[in-house]
Amino acid sequence: MAGWRGSRGGGDGAPSEERIASSQTVRLGKVQPQAPGHRTVFCNDREANALAKFKGNSVSTTKYDVFTFLPKGLFEQFRRVANLYFLMISILSCTPVSPVSPITNVLPLTLVLLVSLVKEAWEDWKRFQNDMSINNSTVEVLQDWNWVPTPWKRLQVGDIIRVNQDGFFPADLIFLASTNPDGVCYVETANLDGETNLKIRKAPERTWDFVSPDKVSEFKGEVQCEQPNNSLYTFTGNLIIDKQILPLSPNQLLLRGCSLRNTEYIVGAVVFTGHETKVMMNSMKIPSKRSTLEKKLDKLILTLFTVLFCMCLLGSIGSGIFINRKYYYLRFDRSEAQFDPDSRFVVAILTFFTLITLYSPIIPISLYVSVEMIKFIQSTQFINNDLRMYHAESNTPALARTSNLNEELGQVEYIFSDKTGTLTRNLMEFFKCSIGGEVYGTGVSEIEIGTAQRTGAKVDVQKQSSAVRERGFNFDDARLMRGAWRNEPNPDCCKEFFRCLAICHTVLPEGDESPERIRYQAASPDEAALVVAAKNFGFFFYRRTPTMIYVRESHVEKMGKVQDVPYEILNVLEFNSTRKRQSVVCRYPDGRLVLYCKGADTVIYERLADGDPDLKRMSREHLEQFGASGLRTLCLAYKNLKPDVYESWNEKYIQAKSALRDREKKLDEVAELIEKELILIGCTAIEDKLQEGVPACIETLSRAGIKIWVLTGDKMETAINIAYACKLINNGMKQFIISSETDDIREVEDKGDQIELARYMKETVKNELQSCHDEAQQYLQSQSGPKLSLIIDGKCLMYALDPSLRGMLLNLSLNCTAVVCCRVSPLQKAQVTSLVKKGANRITLSIGDGANDVSMIQAAHVGVGISGQEGMQAVMASDFAIAQFRFLTDLLLVHGRWSYHRICKVVTYFFYKNLTFTLTQFWFTFETGFSGQRFYDDWFQSLYNVIFTALPVIIIGLFDKDVSAALSKKYPELYKEGIRNAFFKWRVVATWAFFAIYQSLVLYYFVVASSKRAINSSGKLFGLWDVSTMAFTCVIVTVNLRLLMMCNTVTRWHHISVGGSILAWFLFVFIYSGIVLPNKEQENIYFVIYVLMSTFYFYLTLILVPVAALFCDFVYMGAQRWFFPYDYQIVQEIHRHEADTSRIGLLEVGHSQLTPDEARSYAIMQLPGQKSRHTGFAFDSPGYESFFASQAGVYVPQKAWDVARRASMRSKPKTPRTPRTPRTPQRN
Repeated sequence: MAGWRGSRGGGDGAPSEERIASSQTVRLGKVQPQAPGHRTVFCNDREANALAKFKGNSVSTTKYDVFTFLPKGLFEQFRRVANLYFLMISILSCTPVSPVSPITNVLPLTLVLLVSLVKEAWEDWKRFQNDMSINNSTVEVLQDWNWVPTPWKRLQVGDIIRVNQDGFFPADLIFLASTNPDGVCYVETANLDGETNLKIRKAPERTWDFVSPDKVSEFKGEVQCEQPNNSLYTFTGNLIIDKQILPLSPNQLLLRGCSLRNTEYIVGAVVFTGHETKVMMNSMKIPSKRSTLEKKLDKLILTLFTVLFCMCLLGSIGSGIFINRKYYYLRFDRSEAQFDPDSRFVVAILTFFTLITLYSPIIPISLYVSVEMIKFIQSTQFINNDLRMYHAESNTPALARTSNLNEELGQVEYIFSDKTGTLTRNLMEFFKCSIGGEVYGTGVSEIEIGTAQRTGAKVDVQKQSSAVRERGFNFDDARLMRGAWRNEPNPDCCKEFFRCLAICHTVLPEGDESPERIRYQAASPDEAALVVAAKNFGFFFYRRTPTMIYVRESHVEKMGKVQDVPYEILNVLEFNSTRKRQSVVCRYPDGRLVLYCKGADTVIYERLADGDPDLKRMSREHLEQFGASGLRTLCLAYKNLKPDVYESWNEKYIQAKSALRDREKKLDEVAELIEKELILIGCTAIEDKLQEGVPACIETLSRAGIKIWVLTGDKMETAINIAYACKLINNGMKQFIISSETDDIREVEDKGDQIELARYMKETVKNELQSCHDEAQQYLQSQSGPKLSLIIDGKCLMYALDPSLRGMLLNLSLNCTAVVCCRVSPLQKAQVTSLVKKGANRITLSIGDGANDVSMIQAAHVGVGISGQEGMQAVMASDFAIAQFRFLTDLLLVHGRWSYHRICKVVTYFFYKNLTFTLTQFWFTFETGFSGQRFYDDWFQSLYNVIFTALPVIIIGLFDKDVSAALSKKYPELYKEGIRNAFFKWRVVATWAFFAIYQSLVLYYFVVASSKRAINSSGKLFGLWDVSTMAFTCVIVTVNLRLLMMCNTVTRWHHISVGGSILAWFLFVFIYSGIVLPNKEQENIYFVIYVLMSTFYFYLTLILVPVAALFCDFVYMGAQRWFFPYDYQIVQEIHRHEADTSRIGLLEVGHSQLTPDEARSYAIMQLPGQKSRHTGFAFDSPGYESFFASQAGVYVPQKAWDVARRASMRSKPKTPRTPRTPRTPQRN
C-alpha cells in the first residue's frame, strides 16, 4: 500500500508471498511453520497483513441497522404470546366473519408495537451515536515516516501508533517503547474492571529506543501470538526481531479501553482490532432474567386464553342450536354460510371465529407496555434517586441496571453474600504479626470485642496512642517501632520479615519520594497495607524500575542510621488463585541471592524445609489465634539461593516464559522447582472491619423472614467469628459444623492415597449430613427448639454437592436460619446458589463485590453488586448496584415491597377491568341468539384500554404505597407477605374474577332492564346504541372508581388520572357523536350522547348502577379488613393518626464543583415536600411522597363514610390540622 512503511519479519530478502504464507517461528535460524491456532502479525506492513484479512477496528454495539430494524424489531415483539395473539385477532378482524371493524383490534396493536419499537429505536440510536463517537476518535499512526492523526476505525492490525498521556488505547497493542527511560508506562484499567489503581507495563528492552518516527520506521518485526480470546489477564506471544525471539506476556499488552497515565506517550503495534479486542470479546450480555411474577403472569394469560376459548365454544354451540327456520322473521337463508340453518356445524365454526374477535379485549394488550413503563420509572426515578441508598463518602448512588426484576426484590427468601468487601469494608489495616514465634500487636479487633460480648468475658481494650495513624496501618506495639526491634531476641528474623514486606510485592509508588507524601498503587488493599507496614517499621519502599526496587532502611546497621538500598529484581513469580502465593527473586547489593515468598498458610507450610518444629507449631497457633479474631493472615518465608542453582533454574524459567503453548502451566511447574525448602519468617494479620450498619441490617432482614448465607474463601474460624460479629449467628442457635479439618481426615491425607481420601471424605460427609439432618428434624419437631445454623467448608461442600448427597444437603440447609460456607471457590458459590434456586424453587439474591462473585451473582434470581474496593466486575454483572450492604434494607424492604405490591395490583386490575368489559358483551350475546352482534361501537372497544382506563393504572403502579418507608423498616415482618406471594395467588385472581362477573351482570342487566321503559325527549324508546352507550359510560365510571377503592394512598395524581379518564370519555363521545363521518358504522352513534343526557334516566342510572356494582366490593373490603386483615392493614390502623413525612429523594450528583458532602446537602435541599397521611382505609389514604420535584404538601379531606365508621372506634381525637409551615427536608 503506497505511503505506508513496509517492513517484514525475517529480513532475509525472501519474496513477500513466501514469507507471509509460511507463518513463521524462528528456531536455530530456520523458518518453521507456525502451529494452528496462532496468528502472525507483520509490524508496520499493511500489504503483508492484508492477505490474512484481519478484522477492522470499527466497532458496533447496536442491535439493529437500517435494513434489519423493522423485521428484527417486529420479530422481537411477536415473540410475546399476547402480541402474537392480537396479530391473529387483527387478521381475523379483516375477514368477513368479524363483527367488528378491523380498526378495533389493529389500532391498539399498532399503538403497542409503535411504542415498543420507538423505545427500541431510541435505545439503539443512543448506542449508534456512542459507537460513532468512539470510531471517529483519532490516534497518531506512523505513516510516511511521520505521525499522522487517523480515526480509530481506520486502524489495521500491524499499524504502529503513538498514544499520548491520558489518551485511551484504540486497540490491543504490543507495547514497544515509552518516553520513560526504563521502558515502562503506567496504565489505568478503570474502564475494563473498575480498578483505579495504576498498573505497570514494561516494553521489551530490545525496543526501548523506538520512540522517534525515524527510529521506529526502521522497525522490522513479526509478532506471533495466540488467537483473539476474552481472557483479560493472560496473553502468550513472541516478538521476533532480526531472528531474535522476545517473549511477550500480559506485561507487554496494552488493552483497548485502558488509558495511559504518568507517561508522556508510548509507541505500540496493533495486534487485535475491533471486535477481536479482549474488551469487546468480554462485552457479552448478562444472562436474561425474568421475574417470577412475570412467569406467573404468563400462566394467567394462558388461563384467560382458556376462558376465551370456553366462552367462544359455548357461543358457537349456542349459535348452532339457535339457527332454525322457525325464526322465519329473521330471514335465515343460504346466502350467508354463517346463517344457513342447513349447515349448523359450519355456522358453529364460523361463529367461533366471530366470537374470538368480539371477545378479544379479555386479553389486555396494553398490560406488558404499561408494566414495562411502570418498572422503568420505578428504577430510574425511585431506586436510582433514593437518598437513603446514596453513599456520601464515595459519592455513589444506587443503580438499577435492569428494570425487569423490581418486584422480584419484594419476594426474596434467600440471600447469598460474599464476606470480604460485602459484609466488611475491604479497607485493610495491618493489625498484628508473628515473627520468629513471637506475637506483636496489642490491639483488639472488632471480632474479639464481639466474641467477648457473646461469652461475657472482659476484654482489656488498651488505648491507642494519640499519634495519627496512616491509612492501612493500625498496629501498636513499641517493641517493633522506631528501631526497637533491634533489642528483640530475634532481630535477624525481624529484619528478614520487614524486607520481605518491602520487596515481595507488585506495588507502584507515586508522588514525592518521602514517607509523608508518597502514594502506593496496589493490586489489592492487602498488598498496600503490607508495604505501608514496612514503611512504618523503617523499611521505606520509595522507587521501582522494571529491574530494581529501592528501599530506605532505618536502624539496620545501627540505631538512627538511614541508608538507601537498591535490590535487583530478577524474577517475579506472580500470585494467582491456583498458586495462592507470590515470590520474588532478588539480588542484594553484595551479590546475595534471596527468594522471598508470601502466601496462604496451607501453601507455605507444604513448602517449608525440615527442622525448627517449635517455630512451625507456635506460628500455626498464632495463625489460628488471628483467625479466631477475624483477621486475614499470610505466611512469610525466604530462601537463600546459590548462584549456580539459580542460573540453572532461570534457564528453565526463560524457556517456560517463551512458550507459546500452556505458558501459565509451565511457569507454575518451574516455580514449584524453586519454591521449596523455604525458611519460615512469620505471619501477618490484617483486619478488615465490618461495614457500617451490617449487624443491624442482617437482624432486620432476618426478622423479615429472609435467610442469609455467607459464602467466603476465608478460614472457618474467621468466617464463624464474622458471622457472630454481624449477628448472623448467636449463642442461642444450634450449630452444625461439617469440617474437613479433623484428625481422622488428616490421618488419611498423610497416607497420600487420593482415591482412598476421596472415598473416605465422601463417606464422612454423608454420615455427618445424615446425623445433622436427623438431629435437625428432632429440634424442628419440638415446640421450643432453637434456631439452627450450618457451617461447612469447601472440601466437604465439594462432596456434599454430589448428586447422591445434594438432596440431603438441601433439606438440612433449608431448615437452617443461617448457613456459612467457608474456603469455597467461585464455582462452588454458584453451585450453592443454583442448588437453592432450582432445587428448592425459592427466590434468591446474591450480593458480592469482586470478580470471584460474578458467577454467583448471575446464578441467582437477583444479582446485587457492591461498588467497592475490588473494581466493578461484580457491578457490571449485576442487576442492581449499591455502595454498602446496609442499603439492602431499603432496596428490599422498601422498594422491593412497594414494587411487588404495585405490580400485583396493576396486573390484577388489568385482569379485572378487561374481564368486566368483555363479560358485558358476553351477556349481550345471549340476547342475540349467539349471532356475534356487537354491543359496543368499534371505537369504544378500541379506546377502552388505550385511553379511557390507561393512565389511572399507571399512576397506581407508581404511587400506591401501603405503609411509609419508615414503617416498612420498623415492621420488617411485613415483607413476609411478598415471600408468601400473598397478593398474586390464584385465590386473589379468583376473587377479582368473581367481582368482575358480578359487576358485569349488574352493569349489563341493570342498564338493559332500566332502559326497556325509558324514553327520550321525543317520546321514543331507547335503541341498541343508546343502551350500549349508557352501559359503556357506566363501565368506565365503575372500573375507574374501583381503582380508587383499591388504593392505599390517594394523591392528586390519582384524582387527575381517574377524573381525566372519565372526562376523556365524555369529550370523545361528545365529539364522536356530534359530527358526521363518512363511515356508515358511525351513523349508529350519531347524536346518541346528546339524546341520553337530555333525560333524567341518564343521570339516575349513572349514579345508581356504579354504586350497585361496587357495593359488594365495598362490603367485601370492609369485612376483609375487619375480620381477616393483612399485616400491612394492621400497621396502617396502628399509625393511622400519624403524618407520613417520608419522601423519595431526587438525588443530584455529578456536580464536579461539589464535594460529596456538599452534593448530599444539595440533594437533600432538592427533595420534594409533599406530605401524606395514612388512615389505613381504602377510600381514605391521602398522599404519597411524589417523585416530582417541588410539590407542595396537601391533605385530602375526610370522607363522610369513614368518619362515621371510626366515630365509635376512636380512642383519642385527631390532632387538628395546622397550617403547613416551612420545614427542613430530612431523611426518613
